[in-house]
Amino acid sequence: MRGTPGYLAPEWLTSQIIEKADVYSFGVVVMEIISGRKNLDTSRSEESIHLITLLEEKVKSDELEDLIDKYSSDMQVHKQEVLEMLRLAMWCLQIDSKRRPQMSEVIKVLEGHMNAESKIDHNFVATSKTMFGIAENTGSSDPPQASHLSGPR
Repeated sequence: MRGTPGYLAPEWLTSQIIEKADVYSFGVVVMEIISGRKNLDTSRSEESIHLITLLEEKVKSDELEDLIDKYSSDMQVHKQEVLEMLRLAMWCLQIDSKRRPQMSEVIKVLEGHMNAESKIDHNFVATSKTMFGIAENTGSSDPPQASHLSGPR
């Protein structure tokens, strides 16, 4: 497993990686741009160290605007567009990889040819393997198998 902590999709824990793992990482980067902060910031209070956990809390308490960078006048002036990008980020951050958009759909949203999915799960942090479709306690000690992506395209 390779990647930067905080940007890896939940399915990395299962070694069942699909192309939408990069879509998850893209969602994290969008959140960083919107909020003006790093995804993992240990200089913050314990409850706001992890940006995606904070996103989950803010969306459930209907306080999404609190995540927009207060020090960016562009973000404040274009708040409606920023909220659209937040919706795109949340679509990309779905724990269940099947519910994430394809990157081609992300591009269509960015180009204005399509809207971000509105019927999304607002749980962005995997607390168990069952949350992303993997049974816990499989009892197997077999080494992880190569992902579908390791072959030619």
